[in-house]
Amino acid sequence: MTQPPTAIPSPLAPSGDTAKAIGLMIVAVMLFSCLDASAKYLATREGVPVAQVIWVRFIVQFVLLIIMVPALGLLTLRAMFRTNKLGWQLVRSVMMALTTAFNFLALQYLRLDQTITVMFLTPLIVALAAGPLLGEWVGVRRLMAILAGFAGILIVVRPGFAAVHPAILLSFASMAAYVAFALITRHIASFDPPLVTLFFSMFAGVLLGFPFAAAAWQWEFSAPVWGLLLVLGVLGGSGHYLFILAYRLAPAGIITPFIYLQIVSMSALGYVIFDDIPDVWTAIGSTVIVASGIYLFYREQAVKGTA
Repeated sequence: MTQPPTAIPSPLAPSGDTAKAIGLMIVAVMLFSCLDASAKYLATREGVPVAQVIWVRFIVQFVLLIIMVPALGLLTLRAMFRTNKLGWQLVRSVMMALTTAFNFLALQYLRLDQTITVMFLTPLIVALAAGPLLGEWVGVRRLMAILAGFAGILIVVRPGFAAVHPAILLSFASMAAYVAFALITRHIASFDPPLVTLFFSMFAGVLLGFPFAAAAWQWEFSAPVWGLLLVLGVLGGSGHYLFILAYRLAPAGIITPFIYLQIVSMSALGYVIFDDIPDVWTAIGSTVIVASGIYLFYREQAVKGTA
């Protein structure tokens, strides 16, 4: 799944290569969209157990990181295991595993545009929770943007007025786990390099997901299905790497809004692959959430600029 805009730690100052950064962010967004669409396809069209899909996604990305990061000279293998916040890294890893598991489970029953719309509440809730937890309090205008975002999700879910599948609760659980994931990321950002944090993100998914995957494991799939399973890890790993690289090349204020293109790409993939057509209420609600998120982000940048 994607990562809605939260604070992105980077060891390098932005270099100003804006066009390249925007291109990398757009590619990353497309990779994340393909990741979710592929997971939904494997579970709903090919009958691959969700636990198997989740574990293969984590183990492939984990192996790729172990091989590629040292090979590219970014970090040594030993340095990848070196963290100043082991406890928090492990808790964060569990949150990553939970948000992925809940999201993939929800994708069996919900449209792609529905799951991503719920996930884009994350930056709004992170901003709200960062006050009491991290001492990062929001002002009145940012609070109004957060409330508008919540109104957007009520438009999408329409409690009491429409038959929304109960699996929407799994999307909310995924979003809640990701809020914890994002808050911990902010907390440990100044202690560990981003590639170390990315490396530890896979731990819980690999270790905790193994017994569930082993219990549900099936071998009788065609070569293309196995190929697509392996591609999941490539999509996730490549997307996260390009995501980090984009923030190293240009200011966050320029490239963060492009993350919201994922709502468009997810809706398009849902239509092309699954014949899912977003209803008007989802379109209106997602527009409100996106507008709230973009305003909140730029307001935070303005506050930081005057601090």
